[in-house]
Amino acid sequence: MLRNLLALRQISQRTISTASRRQVANRVPEKQKLFQEDNGMPVHLKGGLADGLLYRTTMALTVFGTCYAVYELFVASMPKK
Repeated sequence: MLRNLLALRQISQRTISTASRRQVANRVPEKQKLFQEDNGMPVHLKGGLADGLLYRTTMALTVFGTCYAVYELFVASMPKK
């Protein structure tokens, strides 16, 4: 039992400490150019299609939630028959 724990400890340390690190390209300058570009777009939509989709989904949920809250307030204000 102890031997298994020691072996497991050794394997986990070896895996963590000797893992090769993947080099990631620095894309910060590209993103800075994109977001600092003056093209008339709001900054929250400059990220592309995903940002536009997320924005529209958020707006749709907000409008739906507001309408539903007003509807529920209206229903709650009416007396029960």
